[in-house]
Order: sequence, then structure tokens, then C-alpha cells
Amino acid sequence: MNSEELASRPLDSAPDVDDQHDGEATPVAVVDGVVYEFPGCRSVRIPRHEIAEYDGRFEYWDADTETALMVREPTSPYHERSSVRLARMADRIAETWGSDIEVLGTSDLLLRDGDGNRHRILQADQIVFTHPVRTRPMGHAVEVESDALPDVVLEVDLTTDVRRGKLWLYESWGFPEVWVEVPDARAPSRPNRKPGLTIYILGVDGYTPAPSSLAFPTWTAAEIHAGMNEARTREKPLSEATAAVLRRVGRLMRAETGTGPDNDPFLRAERAESRAEGRIAERVEMLRSLFDMRGLPTSPRFGEHVAAFADMPAETLLRTAYACRDEADFLRRLAR
Repeated sequence: MNSEELASRPLDSAPDVDDQHDGEATPVAVVDGVVYEFPGCRSVRIPRHEIAEYDGRFEYWDADTETALMVREPTSPYHERSSVRLARMADRIAETWGSDIEVLGTSDLLLRDGDGNRHRILQADQIVFTHPVRTRPMGHAVEVESDALPDVVLEVDLTTDVRRGKLWLYESWGFPEVWVEVPDARAPSRPNRKPGLTIYILGVDGYTPAPSSLAFPTWTAAEIHAGMNEARTREKPLSEATAAVLRRVGRLMRAETGTGPDNDPFLRAERAESRAEGRIAERVEMLRSLFDMRGLPTSPRFGEHVAAFADMPAETLLRTAYACRDEADFLRRLAR
């Protein structure tokens, strides 16, 4: 792909980003003669001997020029919220699915040269492995030509535009699915962005925008964007609509693997406790009705008293309720 082909790429609903910042031209990366633009970034030199120990964030690094392209503006909560919410939503899907999903945040996506040295590095805002037991990277980076690639890469375009260059590097490296999210919140420097999420699926002809994810069956771009941007409170940390969507996706993934929430020891214990509480509530209601029918009053703590005998067979509870003189006698008989 040459620079003219790159320039003719369809950017669908890509937001407008200024080509210049404070009079400086948009930085570019030239790879095999192809020019990839990085709007909203600046160039910083990081020598080859320092890159292995560098712990900062950047969009792209190239050993040939020893140059890293970094986002100009400071990281904001509006940018980070999308990544954090993706991780939380993936956890909810995993709970319904009954299988692990790894959401690993910003990680080095590393391409080495013929001598095994670091040659080029991309950093995404979030990477997702839906089958991490067999696909998660074992080293400090995702090795592009030897490791399994993430099932999903998330890029959050608040002050940048990955569709001008970085997205096509992902394509050339073979990443199967990339999500580009433009948050509802607007950056002061980019007030005219069109919010929304676009899912790019890799095919024989490169990336194609798709209405829904392949990694997360039936999860649509609109639903993902809504979950990332919806208003939440302490009392309502997740909307009913998003909860229903996450459960739907998790159930579809469960149908393919035969797993479920009980595969998770924590959820299994929570579900067992919930079922036990439900049984106790049913017993309390049944016994209250029986006492009412017999004209025997029950105290406000009657439910707590019955819960103390949760392991006792229902038949024993009923027989004792029929024979007792009052609540105190009922509890004495059970205790014996």
C-alpha cells in the first residue's frame, strides 16, 4: 500500500482533526515507503538502548528513526473512562459466560527485526483476549510475529485520529478486530468531533467497518458506545439496557463452550447463597401464613428465628408449626 492508496482509504465517519498544532505539521511514520499520519501527536526521541526500559505511553515507536509519537495533550478522565468501562463490561460478560476474559490495558505490541531487536512498537488504549488461557502473551510484550494477537484492540480518539494512519498499521500487522471510540465528551481542543464507535474487522481486503463484533457475538457498535458513555451513579452503576446486552452476549458465548456462572467459584458461592436466601424467604412466608391461619401472632424477628434453622427439613418445620402453642414454643421445639 503506497501513500496515495492510504490517502484514499474510506474514513467512514472519522472525526475531523487539525493537520497542524501550534503551527507544526502533523507528525508521520514512514514504513516501507508508506506514510502514516498521527494527528494530535508530537515526535519525541527515544534511543534504542532506552526503549526497553521506557515506562511512558506513546502511540508508536520506530527504531530506524529512534522516534516515538506521543499524544500532545494530557490524558483526561474522558479518555480513560472508555477503556475502564470496556474492562468492566467485559468482566460482566465473563461472569455470564463462565470463562475468563483478559483486558490488559496499554501494552507494547512489538515487531522485531531480523536480528531479534525491537524494531517497531504500537501501544493501544486497551487490548482484549477472550480466550486468555491459551492466547495471553507470556512475555513483557505482545510479539506480533510469534504471539497470538489480541481479539480486540480499542483506540479512544479524543484528541487524535487513528484512522489517518495508526489504524492501517494495525491492519498491516494483522490485528483481527479494532474498535475506534470517539467519546460523547468533547475535548476543548476538538469541540466538533462526531461521537460514536466503529468496529473494524480484518478481511481479505483489509479492514471493513462492521455493525457488530466477531469476538463478542452480536455486541453492536452502538451498544458498546452506549455502555461506555451512559450516565451512572452509585445507586445505579449499570443501566438496565446495558446489563441486558451484556447478559445476552455472555449467554451466546456460553452456548458455544458449555460453561456458565457456576464455573467461577466466587459466583458459584454467591449464587448458592442467593438460592439459600430465596428458600429461607419462601419458608418464612409459608410459616407466617400457617401461624396466621392458626391465629398465632409472630414477632418482627420471626424471619431471623426461622433462618437459624435453615438446614432443617421443611416437613419438620411445618409439623412443628402445626403442633406449637406460640412462637416461643415453636422455637423451643425446633431447638430440641
